[in-house]
Amino acid sequence: MKLTTENIDRVIEMAWEDRTTFEAIKFQFQLNEQEVISLMRKEMKPSSFKMWRKRVQGRKTKHEKLRSFEKGRFKCSRQKQITHNTISKR
Repeated sequence: MKLTTENIDRVIEMAWEDRTTFEAIKFQFQLNEQEVISLMRKEMKPSSFKMWRKRVQGRKTKHEKLRSFEKGRFKCSRQKQITHNTISKR
């Protein structure tokens, strides 16, 4: 699959996100983990790539099988509740 500039930007954004799994990137862009790493290496400055690799390596949230939750979206307990377009207080 030939990626457009917009798709490359989106893959990089998803790869930087802590809770976006490599499986989600594969589902959307047909890129496996190794291809994402290669893309990141090619598109980023060497120092940024090293920082990203150090951050991502061993991170449980980047792999579906290692996550502690299975269904739905992870939601932080400190995240505000939104009800009928108004933000409810804790």
